[in-house]
Amino acid sequence: MKRLLPLLIVLFFPAAAVPAGGAEHRSSDVVIYGATPAGIAAAVAAAAADRSVVLVEPTARIGGMVTHGLSHTDFHSFEAINGPFLRFSQRVVDHYAKTYGGDSQQVRDCWRGTHGEPSVNLLVFEQMLAELPSVTVLTNHRLVAATVQHDRVTAVRFAVPDAGELTISPRVVIDASYEGDLLAAAGVPFRVGREARDEYGESLAPATADDALQGYNFRLCMTQEPENRLAVPVPEGYRREDYAAVIPLVEAGKFSSAFGYPGSRFMLKAHLPGLPNGKRDINDVSKGLVRLSLPGRNRDYPEADLATRRRIEKEHLDWQLGLIHFVQTDPALPQAFREEAATWGLCRDEFVETNHLPAQIYVREARRMVGMHVYTEADTEYAPEDARSRLHRNAIAIGEYSHNCHGTGHAGPLIGGRHTGEFYKAVAPYQIPYGVIVPRQVQNLLAPVACSASHVGFCALRLEPIWMSLGEAAGLAADQALAKNVPVQEVEVQTLQKRIWSRGGATIHVSDVPPVQPDFTAVQRWGMLGGWHGLEPPPAKPGTRGKPIVSQYFEAFPGHAAKLDEPLSPVVRDHWTALARQHGLPAPKSAATRGDWIREVFRQASP
Repeated sequence: MKRLLPLLIVLFFPAAAVPAGGAEHRSSDVVIYGATPAGIAAAVAAAAADRSVVLVEPTARIGGMVTHGLSHTDFHSFEAINGPFLRFSQRVVDHYAKTYGGDSQQVRDCWRGTHGEPSVNLLVFEQMLAELPSVTVLTNHRLVAATVQHDRVTAVRFAVPDAGELTISPRVVIDASYEGDLLAAAGVPFRVGREARDEYGESLAPATADDALQGYNFRLCMTQEPENRLAVPVPEGYRREDYAAVIPLVEAGKFSSAFGYPGSRFMLKAHLPGLPNGKRDINDVSKGLVRLSLPGRNRDYPEADLATRRRIEKEHLDWQLGLIHFVQTDPALPQAFREEAATWGLCRDEFVETNHLPAQIYVREARRMVGMHVYTEADTEYAPEDARSRLHRNAIAIGEYSHNCHGTGHAGPLIGGRHTGEFYKAVAPYQIPYGVIVPRQVQNLLAPVACSASHVGFCALRLEPIWMSLGEAAGLAADQALAKNVPVQEVEVQTLQKRIWSRGGATIHVSDVPPVQPDFTAVQRWGMLGGWHGLEPPPAKPGTRGKPIVSQYFEAFPGHAAKLDEPLSPVVRDHWTALARQHGLPAPKSAATRGDWIREVFRQASP
């Protein structure tokens, strides 16, 4: 369903009531709403360019889902990790090494820093921001309204707990919220729901458009370690009959245990690999008979007021806690089943301030901006006769996950039925163009999280490592817009790409040239000209990944290596020479290897 908000001089957002009290006013180069990982990456990038930044978080805890239980980060190969998420994960490794020792089990269990405990992820984010004196972090400040004049956001107003209001006059605003609250308040067009299949020609889209969203759930952090284990609380209003349908499924052998991982019969996904200190990230089971997500019951969430959002969150949390209580205690279940389930509990040392439960629900999808480029299923499809996906010369980030939707509806009984609208389509690593974070009209707003995409396209972008890359690009683009005094729509993308590469961010996936490699920038630059396309044939099976490691993690994607030490074949030489001439670059007369050729072409081209 399309939502187009009329552009007014002042646009009010109903998510918070205006408290009594005084009013404060300040200004800043960049105002970022949402201290999600993307918002933090944007703040770090803008501050590194000496911009004053106010990072505003509506809740009491920064870090978004990465500090609220989503510790099992969604990516497929370590070779694809780059940019701000790579730097963040390296800091997580450093924390465990300093705390427990470089050879500790905790260092091994953090999975190269991608699987930190929520409390550790929070600490790392806090340390990153504390190092930047030009960043002011405000928590518990909820958006009230935005003022728009002449296609520019000129003021953003926030409710301050027990203190009235704060109004900030920004030069650039970045909406890094999961819900897209700021872009909506600024009158930027957005979508909520699914597009019809024929709108963008997407095979994964429904036949007709609707307002369905993929399901939400809480990501609990749990443990089987007795000294750190707390009992799961019984939710208010618990009703045994809501869960009784689990009993015949267990009796029929559909579930051998309550907690597990694919390959076993279970109903609550305890992600692998585990987290340091014996903890596990608990999630919804894709295509399962018992689900934590409740699609359909979240449809009002994106545009709801604060009270409605809290009601929806409580309904989801109560459902999850009630299910766990049932499988741990109900006498109608087999004793061995109950006893195994009861070995799991909440972590005594996590979410201490909120009764050991994460305060934030996993908003997989809410509003999606309608921007300069609407990302769709076509953007991740293979280029013709190529191992690589479609080339985007104006890319600012990469992804390599699948189109992943946990379901947008439900058919049959809540327990024993099936989610509908669920899909998982494996694809080759894909590029993401600048236009997905840029609105069509408002000149000083960027949206790296509720970005411009169809429902299907968004299901390939909605991953924290990708959002962090888009957030960093937004922070750098904000600085460029300010430096040149131009609208964000006129930011010079080639300059933006160079800055992204200088910070270790990738705009095309090359599996054997990591950011620390001296040739990284040249390899990325050559990729933006199409140099890595047309070299490898597509896999026999679309979406083929490397050899499995564990869980959803694989070795490097086939067909995506630069092979810089490989002798330069006549076929590649001819292909690259024609491409260099097409772009006005000198073609080296002699080069023994692929790497030699690329180094020489850019050595000659650089002033």
